[in-house]
Amino acid sequence: MINYLSLQKITSLHETEIAAAVNQVLHSGWYLQGEHTSLFEKNYAKYIGTKYCITCGNGLDALCLIFRAYIELGLLKEGDEVIVPANTYIATILSITENHLTPILVEPDINTLEIDEQQIEQAITPRTRAIMLVHLYGKCAYTTFIGDICKHHNLLLLEDNAQAHGCHFRNKRTGSLGNAAAHSFYPGKNLGALGDAGAITTDDEQLAQTIRSLANYGSARKYEFTFKGKNSRMDELHAAVLNVKLPYLDEENQRRKQIAKVYNKKIINPLITLIKDDDRDNVYHIFPLLCKSRNCLQKYLKDNGIETMIHYPIPPHQQSAYKEWNKCHYPITELIHQQELSLPCNPTMTDEEIYKIIDCINIYQ
Repeated sequence: MINYLSLQKITSLHETEIAAAVNQVLHSGWYLQGEHTSLFEKNYAKYIGTKYCITCGNGLDALCLIFRAYIELGLLKEGDEVIVPANTYIATILSITENHLTPILVEPDINTLEIDEQQIEQAITPRTRAIMLVHLYGKCAYTTFIGDICKHHNLLLLEDNAQAHGCHFRNKRTGSLGNAAAHSFYPGKNLGALGDAGAITTDDEQLAQTIRSLANYGSARKYEFTFKGKNSRMDELHAAVLNVKLPYLDEENQRRKQIAKVYNKKIINPLITLIKDDDRDNVYHIFPLLCKSRNCLQKYLKDNGIETMIHYPIPPHQQSAYKEWNKCHYPITELIHQQELSLPCNPTMTDEEIYKIIDCINIYQ
């Protein structure tokens, strides 16, 4: 069986270094808010290209903390609108509604699967205060056109960078393109911890200080609480592991790009629609394709020893959690969720596995 993603194989790439780092934490006696976390915040801020990195418990918390901090700073208030792609993972939407803000869903471009920049401006109202970009599947969603829209309408530009660690827009990395960005280090990400972990990056000192306090029970000084905060902290174990893996991220992303390049060149089945690369960078956290008979294709590949995933079978506006949207119609998003299938694409794959997948897809009928 060719696994979609084997976390054992991913971890084994750096097993000796990871074991040493874990052992160091184990024997330090310091498991929270210590030197490993401090070092990772410094290293990751430098890598992304921002002044500040604040670690937290997971990617959803990172998203929520950004909005909560802007509310505490008076730049957002209940009922304000946030433009967000309709085609995204539920966490992006949850972070908006959790803070009593209003998500305004915008369709993707079927050619990129990212938010359609041409539909953003018509979604702006007097209550719009921010755009949340999602670098979905690992592809940069930012464009200069979107940046100009934010400037023209004085909107916050926020990034959900959970799937795009190491991705670029020209000479900058995603996570440094807007006012603030959320990152997830869920184990299956391009940069993954050994459990849940997250971070926020920004150049805004006041925002960074507010987020750090909010994530620490609302406290900047022990036993003094400025905000009604929460407990969302990365532990030393995850920070130590991420410090080991971060220096290898670009190399591993390059392997993902090599695999994707072969897929794009060699998959020629007319029943398959590939999302061709444009001029935007892509670190291929996910390699998506579209197929009208997606479920049959997935079963066929499984029968041939190839595991795949669907990202995602049900779009946010059709989820029971958002019943108020269930009668809404976003045809491009719905088409994607009906047809999307994700192929294995990770740095542990062998060339033999890659070509087996290609050969199986090309003879699918």
